[in-house]
Amino acid sequence: MTVSSPQTADDPGKHRALVSVSVMLATVLQTLDSTIANVALPHMQGSLSASQDSITWVLTSYIVAAAIATPLTGTLCARFGRRRVFLWSVAGFTIASALCGMAHSLTEIVAARLFQGICGAALVPLSQATMLDINPPHKHGSAMAVFGMGVMVGPILGPSLGGWLTDSYNWRWVFYINLPIGLIAFLGIAAYLREPLEQKAGKFDVLGFVTLSLAIGLLQLLLDRGEQQDWLNATEIWLEMLGAIICFAYFVVHTWTAGAHSFFDRALLRDRNFNTGIVYIFVVGIILYATRALLPPMLQGLFGYPAILTGLVTAPSGAGTMAAMLIVGRLVGKVDVRYLLGFGFALTAYSLYLMAGYSLTLRPSDIVWPGVIQGFGLGFVFVPLTTVTFATLPGTLRADGAAIYSLSRNIGSSIGISVVQTLLTQNTQVNHAVLSEHITRFTQGIEAYAQTYGAAAMAALNAEVTRQAAMIAYLDDFRLMMALTIAVMPLLLFIRVKRRAPGEGDEIVHVAAD
Repeated sequence: MTVSSPQTADDPGKHRALVSVSVMLATVLQTLDSTIANVALPHMQGSLSASQDSITWVLTSYIVAAAIATPLTGTLCARFGRRRVFLWSVAGFTIASALCGMAHSLTEIVAARLFQGICGAALVPLSQATMLDINPPHKHGSAMAVFGMGVMVGPILGPSLGGWLTDSYNWRWVFYINLPIGLIAFLGIAAYLREPLEQKAGKFDVLGFVTLSLAIGLLQLLLDRGEQQDWLNATEIWLEMLGAIICFAYFVVHTWTAGAHSFFDRALLRDRNFNTGIVYIFVVGIILYATRALLPPMLQGLFGYPAILTGLVTAPSGAGTMAAMLIVGRLVGKVDVRYLLGFGFALTAYSLYLMAGYSLTLRPSDIVWPGVIQGFGLGFVFVPLTTVTFATLPGTLRADGAAIYSLSRNIGSSIGISVVQTLLTQNTQVNHAVLSEHITRFTQGIEAYAQTYGAAAMAALNAEVTRQAAMIAYLDDFRLMMALTIAVMPLLLFIRVKRRAPGEGDEIVHVAAD
């Protein structure tokens, strides 16, 4: 299908700065909305007369819809053109944001969030592919640094911005804030983005898309609702788990036998660095989002921090990420990417080591500095990782590859959040039982304390035991993420780097795939 565009195809770098600003605004739209609505849920619950269990569908519906639609990005671009899909996505996301803000019932906002997730699924992959296309190879490191700021800073700043908007105005502004950003992004993309080299659209693989979509959707539902339904003790979770396994098995068999007509392009699997990058971004998703999910409830629940102060002490990690990306963007192509990745993962592991040493006597600065170190480390990981992952993929595979890359990060974040939250709940109960064994009426001073101050004093004592048990559980989660970070570092050996001879091109380092 031929797609008309106001841009010529002979200069991919034309209007590079304006295109970059436009597509990065689209990236911020999507990544910000992945976390900005979280803090507004209690306010939505009262306004929409929803139960504690049902209001979580405001988050679940968006996540599931985005997860299902993300793998479709490459196919849509091949059939309709990247520019047209980009414009449809930005326009749809902006309209859906307005509908979310105007919703007056739970049904209305869940339907709007489903629409928002479907439209927003393509924004990050298309932004990434566009940034790679409009920049020459020797500037890919700098381009991915800019792209990484939008991807990683959005989820970090989301809770702070959402809390401020909700407290200062109301929860509807969490969605209305997208309208001016979406309008500017749409006008910029429409005016300056040209259509990349045309990619031939093959026959749409309906069975491959349906089986993969069902597998991803059921997995997301399982992860999002598992903790509420007590995991495998609930029939719903069993059905979702078995359905996801069966659908994914069908997808794998179908992809292996369908050949060139499969929904998933098997050419992606032949690139060794791409496959390694997928594993790494999966782990980055776990670490980044799981940490963001643990810190706010810990600070508010155990330390009594208000929402604004919680945002202030966690936001500096975004500053660390931005600083690292500005530095590492200039180093990619000059320093072996394995050294950059190793340094980034080492810093991330060290930050989690510091977090594993938290206590109930923390000062705000004790929260800020480990966060800054972690943000700096993740910044050193994200840029070279993205650059090396796509270094050997041909342009025709970038949209597909970017979609799978984004999907891997999102699934990693969902799994990470579910695992740490489940372990937090279970370990808190276990720790409470262990600590309570040492506090009985036979413990020295306890019986006299109870007789003197009564039942209220014993309730306060039990609350303090619960607080101590929860703190230990948080530390266990931080140790688990630290161990995971260290465990994936040996995978750096699978990344192949070959230096070019002088004069062969602008890239000093070329990443080779087997």
